[in-house]
Amino acid sequence: MDPAGKLLTIKIIHTLIWAFFVAVIGYVLYSGVADRVTPYTWVGIALVIGEGVTLLIFRMFCPLTLIARKYSDSQKDNFDIFLPNWLAKHNKLIFTSIFVVAVVIVCYRSFLQ
Repeated sequence: MDPAGKLLTIKIIHTLIWAFFVAVIGYVLYSGVADRVTPYTWVGIALVIGEGVTLLIFRMFCPLTLIARKYSDSQKDNFDIFLPNWLAKHNKLIFTSIFVVAVVIVCYRSFLQ
């Protein structure tokens, strides 16, 4: 496969994984707001924390971004994923904030209510 094909494959995989985690974060938020905390909520929280640990290990870069670097010299934030550049640039801040709010709500519903 040529470099452009490899980069396209990485972008597709990266976008699918991103969409999965956005859905998980959305589910955790819904669980807390709707007061429907289930074992799946805690699995979702664990998955997102695992993603965070992975990002910490790779110095706040997704491992797929590091692989994609081999196939592109683009300096754009969205060179490795199918997202608007502004969202790719602020992705971690936006979704970490939503996740923290969601976990606070879930913990309130689970332990303080």
